[in-house]
Amino acid sequence: MELSWFDVSIVLVYLLSTIIIGLLVKKRASKDIGAYLLGGNKLPWYMLGLSNASGMFDISGTMWMVALAFVYGLKSIWIPWLWPAFNQIFLMVFLSIWLRRSNVKTGAEWISTRFGLGKEGRWAHDIVVVFALLSCLGFMAYGFIGIGKFVEIFLPWEQISSYVPFDLPAKYVAHFYGIVFTLFAVFYAVLGGMTSIVWADVMQYFIMTISAIVIGFIAMNALVSHELIVPEGWHNPFFGWKLNMDWTGIIDEVNHKINKDGFSLFSAFFMMMLFKGVLVSMAGPAPNYDMQKILSTRSPKDAAKMSGFVSVVLMPARYFMITGFAVLAIIYYDKLDLEVAGEIDFEQILPSAISQFVPVGFMGLLLAGLLAAFMSTFAGTLNAAQAYVVNDIYLKYVNPGASNNRVKYLNYSSGILVVVISIVFGFFTENVNSILQWIVSALWGSYVASNVLKWYWWRFNGSGYFWGMVAGIIPALFFPIIFPNTLELYYFPLLLLISVIGCVGGTYLRPPTNEETLKSFYKSVRPWGFWKPIHIKVKAENPEFSRNKSFGKDMFNVAIGIVAQTSLVIIPIYLVLMEKVPLFISVLILIVCALILKKTWWDKLENGEDEYEDV
Repeated sequence: MELSWFDVSIVLVYLLSTIIIGLLVKKRASKDIGAYLLGGNKLPWYMLGLSNASGMFDISGTMWMVALAFVYGLKSIWIPWLWPAFNQIFLMVFLSIWLRRSNVKTGAEWISTRFGLGKEGRWAHDIVVVFALLSCLGFMAYGFIGIGKFVEIFLPWEQISSYVPFDLPAKYVAHFYGIVFTLFAVFYAVLGGMTSIVWADVMQYFIMTISAIVIGFIAMNALVSHELIVPEGWHNPFFGWKLNMDWTGIIDEVNHKINKDGFSLFSAFFMMMLFKGVLVSMAGPAPNYDMQKILSTRSPKDAAKMSGFVSVVLMPARYFMITGFAVLAIIYYDKLDLEVAGEIDFEQILPSAISQFVPVGFMGLLLAGLLAAFMSTFAGTLNAAQAYVVNDIYLKYVNPGASNNRVKYLNYSSGILVVVISIVFGFFTENVNSILQWIVSALWGSYVASNVLKWYWWRFNGSGYFWGMVAGIIPALFFPIIFPNTLELYYFPLLLLISVIGCVGGTYLRPPTNEETLKSFYKSVRPWGFWKPIHIKVKAENPEFSRNKSFGKDMFNVAIGIVAQTSLVIIPIYLVLMEKVPLFISVLILIVCALILKKTWWDKLENGEDEYEDV
């Protein structure tokens, strides 16, 4: 299809506005490294929450989730627990508070507060930097591929190939578009740092929300005059041992995707996903843009509020859009062009549906919104990668006394280098789903054991952290090659076992972490868990010190929070489908959960009670 000039002008105005934001905040961001990486810890929590939500409203993930909603219907609400989506609830309830109390600039710098500055502390620091850069590069390649596949629908190569002085094989057209649109995100992210990213993200969030509302209502209008023909079980969020969803006679090609995804044994898949998800959530945020937003808040209380706010502003808008696109795609499936290089690609549902069903004017707005989704995620991840290169490699090991001017230019050059490497990664990526599965199941699987133990076990030391991470990362890199036809989630237990062996073996090879470091960490962070020997020593020095007794309350709030978050996901789905009774029940559940959390979490946060009190 061809875009109208009106739609093109909306997209161009949006792209121009991101450049202007970068230029406007460039001076403020270049004041010092704290201003560049964390916005000087002066940004309000609700803006950081909108920014974080905008970063999670990414185009690659949205393309993937639209395909899931199309294929699996209401059961698709569980599959994003692969991330896991509910990690925001663990952050909201207690982990954001613990993390923010450190007053550091990056996750790797935080490691030094737990394991000290000695040899083993440096090992732990360095392996976090390696993991962080792998994670950031993986996410940037994932976003890069997603935006390329998206744009390819609206700008077919045949229309522009005569204006380009080279030819491209069909499989690399998406990569070419990814490079072009990546450059805009690089510009404002590199120039303005965290402040630029947050302001751009807030603007982008409102564009995306308006776009989501438009798509949802277009789908609801289509449902008035069309029947939604789907397999039995599509409307039911609950499931048995097997998926038992058969598209035969409706859209036969979908059965091939279900087999390829490997979700047929849905209960086993769900239990594995829940097991992994709880462990990943207990480990705290991975060292990416989510962690940087937490460290950018003004206080521990604000960090908790920000993490809770993300689910409130992200889930309803995102799922209103996702369900709208899935409904339109099912109703008008015959009109969609999903063929890429001779094969059906269900990740093309999102852009193909836009090209078919969105009217002039709204088309430009929606394209701007989804481009914003890509740029928000990409820019936030780029900022996190820069933080590790500049703060945790250059300033720590190469030139600790670097002038502010030198650091400023290193921020720029490191950003460009990281982008180039991520683009190279992108050229080796088959599709959005393949890299997503590797990141959330294999790479993050290697992260779990070390990062759970660092919070909750006093004896765990820098040596254990290092060897646990190494023992996880190496198999995560090679297992996809050794087990090419196995869903990454299913070898998570083996990854975990190898990593735990590395953690325990590495821990007992070396003496405990320096006692003063452990006492300082315990007093400031106040974690619950297995800290009795350290608690006794801290109590002896300060009889008024009390341990954190909130494990039970925190776990209760986490359980209620996950139910509330799931309600925020399912309410917009039922709203688009216009199913009144399930919608009413879901809203009622959300209200009850909100009232409970108001009493057991928010009020205590506001009143500075117990472990919520700022340190």
